[in-house]
Amino acid sequence: MKKFRKVLDGLTTSSPVNTGGSPSCGSAAGTPTAAPTPRELEIQETLVSENFQICKTVRHGFPYQPTALAFDPVQKILAIGSRSGGVRILGRPGVDCYCQHESGAAVIQLQFLINEGALVTACADDTLHLWNLRQRRPAILHSLKFNRERITFCHLPFQSKWLYVGTERGNTHIVNIESFILSGYVIMWNKAIELSTKTHPGPVVHLSDSPKDEGKLLIGFESGTIVMWDLRAKKADFRIYYDEAIHSVSWHHEGRQFMCSHSDGSLTMWNLRNTAKPFQVTFPHGKTPRDSRKESCKPILKVEYKTCRNSEPFVIFSGGLSYDKAGRRPTLTIMHGKAITALEMDHPIVEFLVLCETPYLNEVQEPYAVAVLLEKDFIVVDLTQSNFPIFENPYPMDIHESPVTCTAYFADCPPDIIPALYSIGVKHKKTGYSHKEWPLSGGTWTLGSQTYPEIIITGHADGSIKFWDATAITLQMLYKLKTSKVFEKPKGGEVGRSAELVEEDPYAVQMISWCPQSRIFCVVGISAHVILYRFSKHDANTTITSLEVRLQCEMEDVISPSDTENTPCFSDPSGHSPQAPSPRSTTPDGMRDSVPCLKVKDRAIRMPPGYQAELVVQLLWVDGEPPQQITSLDLNSAYGLLALGNCNGLAVVDYLQKTVLLCMNTLELYGSADPFQRLTRSPRKSRQSTSGLTELSDNQVSLDLERSKSPTSDHVNGHCTSPTSQPCAAGRPRVPGGPEGPRLGRRGPGRPPFRKAQSAACMEVSLPVSSLTEESRENSFSRSRSSSVSSIDRDTKEAVTTLQFGESYGRKSDALPTPCLWVGTSLGLVLLIPMSIPTDDQERLEEPVTIAPTGSVLTLKGSVLRFGFLDCSGAVIQSPHEVWRDPQASEDPERQRRRKLVNFSPLSSQEACGEGHLAVVCSERQATVFLMPSQARLYVHNITESSFVLRADVVSVCNSVCLACFCANGHVMTLSLPSLRPLLDVNYLPLTDMRIARTFCFTNGGQALYLSSPTEIQRITYSQEMCDNLQEMLGELFTPIETPEAQNRGFLKGFFGGNTQTFDREELFGEAAAGKASRSLAQHIPGQAGMEGMKAAAGGAVGDLARARIALDERGQRLGELEERTALMMASAETFSKHAHELMLKCKDKKWYQF
Repeated sequence: MKKFRKVLDGLTTSSPVNTGGSPSCGSAAGTPTAAPTPRELEIQETLVSENFQICKTVRHGFPYQPTALAFDPVQKILAIGSRSGGVRILGRPGVDCYCQHESGAAVIQLQFLINEGALVTACADDTLHLWNLRQRRPAILHSLKFNRERITFCHLPFQSKWLYVGTERGNTHIVNIESFILSGYVIMWNKAIELSTKTHPGPVVHLSDSPKDEGKLLIGFESGTIVMWDLRAKKADFRIYYDEAIHSVSWHHEGRQFMCSHSDGSLTMWNLRNTAKPFQVTFPHGKTPRDSRKESCKPILKVEYKTCRNSEPFVIFSGGLSYDKAGRRPTLTIMHGKAITALEMDHPIVEFLVLCETPYLNEVQEPYAVAVLLEKDFIVVDLTQSNFPIFENPYPMDIHESPVTCTAYFADCPPDIIPALYSIGVKHKKTGYSHKEWPLSGGTWTLGSQTYPEIIITGHADGSIKFWDATAITLQMLYKLKTSKVFEKPKGGEVGRSAELVEEDPYAVQMISWCPQSRIFCVVGISAHVILYRFSKHDANTTITSLEVRLQCEMEDVISPSDTENTPCFSDPSGHSPQAPSPRSTTPDGMRDSVPCLKVKDRAIRMPPGYQAELVVQLLWVDGEPPQQITSLDLNSAYGLLALGNCNGLAVVDYLQKTVLLCMNTLELYGSADPFQRLTRSPRKSRQSTSGLTELSDNQVSLDLERSKSPTSDHVNGHCTSPTSQPCAAGRPRVPGGPEGPRLGRRGPGRPPFRKAQSAACMEVSLPVSSLTEESRENSFSRSRSSSVSSIDRDTKEAVTTLQFGESYGRKSDALPTPCLWVGTSLGLVLLIPMSIPTDDQERLEEPVTIAPTGSVLTLKGSVLRFGFLDCSGAVIQSPHEVWRDPQASEDPERQRRRKLVNFSPLSSQEACGEGHLAVVCSERQATVFLMPSQARLYVHNITESSFVLRADVVSVCNSVCLACFCANGHVMTLSLPSLRPLLDVNYLPLTDMRIARTFCFTNGGQALYLSSPTEIQRITYSQEMCDNLQEMLGELFTPIETPEAQNRGFLKGFFGGNTQTFDREELFGEAAAGKASRSLAQHIPGQAGMEGMKAAAGGAVGDLARARIALDERGQRLGELEERTALMMASAETFSKHAHELMLKCKDKKWYQF
């Protein structure tokens, strides 16, 4: 614990603050700055660098671009490989592990060492890896890099330590799993085929040992050649040459016949007694026309042939559809006896596996499910029911159901919010799932000791919102909300209106704001609209109130004195006054004007329980130009206010009275307090010959500066209240836009068009809009600008980048805190707007809220990103909020319903903040701590000079508070508060995609998340405490399970040759018999687990002692099995001896001719 004492009187530093512009400060630590104060500020900081460490915790969602699938039938865990080199291992709910190959090469095949706690991965860089799954965080034990041949197929027999590896050249190599060294035994392609064959058989596409004889290896080549190789004799038993290319092979469990799938959509059955031709050829989806020519079909990419004890065998395959049926969806076909069922899939099939009861290939398989890996989904089909239903997936595989456009993360939520959301969402769950339990039941997982309610909210391109329960590193969907239901569906001729604004997805969610305490929820859409929702457990039949805001600049060339003297801030926006224009109007030249992008339903609609829309705020078109996207939003449930801003200006809405309180251009907010003394001008003056992203020329700018005057220089300094000085009539919305209203903010020339929601629909204004190069950043209004007037004036817009309501001091002379709105802009300016809000419930609904945009202006370097407030002891000041009450609950009509507010009363404010408070302001470049109300800069820290901050949040960690930042260069930083000492600076994640910048967010408890791929959410922690406890929170992938015994086939059946033949692979493939492989063929690479893997393994429940105990248990089990088998062999030998003795006595006295 370090104690910081700061005496501000007369203190001088080496880096004083520049009063006229941005402060210059050191980059190593928060620099104290000279500021007069009458007292001594004493704050104890408890956070040190040892409290921070960054690591990944868990990854949720569907593996992006999957390539491979594997299943362990004993452990009942499943692995999925991806094109980026990732491996997801899934078991029972809660058992979800992500591994990543450092090379990033695509995973082409996966092979479990069944019931051994290990996994072999074959990657596209021709490297084999052996993963240890007996620790909570799997690690690579060995790697083997092939140098001269490309890997195409791998096969590992059950309970074998020798892995068969087929290559593109047609050769088959053998790898020892224990040492990961190549055997000298090689099956060369020219030895496998006949010498008379003139063509190369192609790559190896299949390897499998015969269920009847492990000494026989079936090799399938792509060209259609099949070879049964005798491993002992080192020669081919038989060869099959078929005209069609082979994709897969599957054995019958007795080992007497097998099935092949081919490129022409056919299935062939082969009998080992006669390999000259297949005894059965079928085209499951092909029709036979009258001319007897077979119909061309698509390839059958894979087939599985599984037998059952009490029914016909299953033949399951993917593909094989006829080419003439265009537009048909990908199909998984299940043939059971004479019944053929085609299951159509929503996405192409990547791989499928049939899950069987036994791991032994020479036993009746008894399939019970099919795991199907699709390009964008993962499903499991129940084979035990005739209608083949699918299992309900317990993993959150549908995060990407519609592309994710924004995220929000809330830790330590109110404990009642998750049950409330779940109780509503469970009513809308899909039905028709299998009633059986999820078949992937492997691993163990227990709820950690340190858990608290966590919620993740995702916004999507189709306008939907999903609430997820993220408690204890799991993820389960609670509730889904569709914002598109608020709007009318466009009809015929109206379709093009929103299409002009957004190419597609006009409802895409751009930003969300949620107050968990009051359960009020706000959504910002890409079509420049804001929807406010309230939560209710009861359904309702109400009409949604719509407010329309004209937030664009359209000042005339010459502004007369009457324009500035007589223009009130607002007019009656109801549209019923004779002076107000129609809200659906067009200009004389046919351009759209005063029209929103979407039409809100104007009739009473039924709203089910859950979040119910109450208010919609829409920005309007002006003279045929669409409104700019909303870049900042904040709501406060105690104040009943909602603030939104974009690159034109700021609007404040009273959602209790359904009125617009403030609608002003950004420059008008400053008035005479503008530190740059800019002049408002119309960006429309030079529009005649501009297009694309053309900037205004210097001459045009100077011309505009000379011809324009500020129309708000008089009335800005006055108090702006609700439209008119009278209370608003109930149910009568007020919207600015009448002839007396100010005509504000129209976009400048060459406004870039809206983009698709999937790419960058939700880019905040603080982010670069094109790329991360410095050149492109200089052309975006999110850059850090110079404080010179000339550079400022070349920017046609100053965007509102962040907003925050709170109890603060709007002026230096204020003695007590009042409700204030903090406004941050893209030029690094901070504006404080004080407000006067009635405290009585009845007065609050009737009396107007007074807003005075005459507050103070603070300056920083770079676009302002975040505000935070601390009391004089260094603790976070929570924003005032309203306690949730059900708006649709039936109560006594005579009893007046009162709003219960927290942290919002003059008395409590005076007691809590009477001595002032600290304001933390973070921009793209620097962080600053101000002392309010004196506005003295206590500490300044330059976060970065070469990059810029993308996300910053004031968060609580280890019972203290810090500032967490994520920069575009990939650095994650934490700074102490209020002294801004660097505590953590890790180059964690290079920004390779705007998706990361758009979705990265911090939360309390030392956690953060981002969208690591279009389908996956990656959660990380920067807390050392959570890193230490992570081992307890993760699930165990491996659990000691006794390997099921092979079926006893009986003595006589085995005696007469019906039993499976076994052989010693060590004798054939070992170094003594086969010699050493060429060193140049493959290179052995030791695993990277090292001490980290040992620490991770020792940190969990399965440490060294636990693993030793498990090893002893397994050894005891094996010894017991050996003893039982020995006793069984002795009993069989005694039985044989007895029968032989009886036969000898019976035949002893017979002559030779009597037999």
